[in-house]
Formats: sequence, structure tokens, C-alpha cells
Amino acid sequence: MDTAMSQSGQVLWGSVVLSLCAIIHVGLLAVIIEPLETLGRWMRTRRRATRTAILTGVAFGMIVFSHTVQIWLWAYFLMWMGALVEFYDALYFSLVTYTTVGYGDLILPVEFRVFGAFGGITGILCFGISTAFLVSQVSSIMPSAIDQSFDSKPRSGDKDT
Repeated sequence: MDTAMSQSGQVLWGSVVLSLCAIIHVGLLAVIIEPLETLGRWMRTRRRATRTAILTGVAFGMIVFSHTVQIWLWAYFLMWMGALVEFYDALYFSLVTYTTVGYGDLILPVEFRVFGAFGGITGILCFGISTAFLVSQVSSIMPSAIDQSFDSKPRSGDKDT
């Protein structure tokens, strides 16, 4: 593409890439739900700590994969639009922006800065979705673990003990 964009063009293209990333992220998380449930049923006889660690680890791995794909997608678009020439710079800028670290040692030309800011918005939104997914995953495992723990021990006020 290699042309300067107007502010409205930057907002439009930033929204397009953000939307693509959101579709990828939500899609990959949706894809892993059923395999996680199947794995959880298969591992029902395993120790609770082992089951929790494996299920959470698999979910975490998919989340990391999804974020990595999105960072590479942002790098691709930065190069395709001519905002950055070197792939390393595009990948580095995407990673630093997506994670909202924002070192500031590499900045985009003025005509691409609004577009680049959408990378940070994408990261914030997708990290939020990831957090909600992990909390949901862990809380679906933990209540049964807590219930089992309490149900197996006599309570001080119980008269049946």
C-alpha cells in the first residue's frame, strides 16, 4: 500500500485490524472450549491439582498463541501500509504497542500514529477477554474442588459427627 493515510483512514484501517484480531481471539478461545471440557472429563480421575494445572496450562497456551498471531498480524499490516520497512521493527513495535509497554524508542511516522494506537487498544481488549476466559476456566474447576474439600471434612456444628 505504502501511502500516507488520513486520520479517518487510520481510524478505519485500525478498526479493521482490531476487528480481525478480535475475531481471531474469540474464535480461538471458542474452539478450545469443547476440547477443554473433553479433557476435563477424561482427567476426572486425576488429582485435582494435576487436572487444574493441565487444563489451565492448555487454556493459557491457546491464549499465548492467539496473542502471538495478533502481534504478527499487526506487524504485517504496519509493513503492508508502509509505516515500517524492516520486519524486526514492525514486530517489535507491534509487541511493545500491543502489550501497552510503549517504550517510545521506535515511533511511527505522523501519518500512521493513529493507526498504530489501535494496536494498543487491541491488546487491552484482548487481554481483558483472556483474563475473563482464564477466570471462568479456573472458577469452573475450583468450586467443585472447594466443595469436595469441605464435604469430606466434618463441620464443627454438625450433630451427625
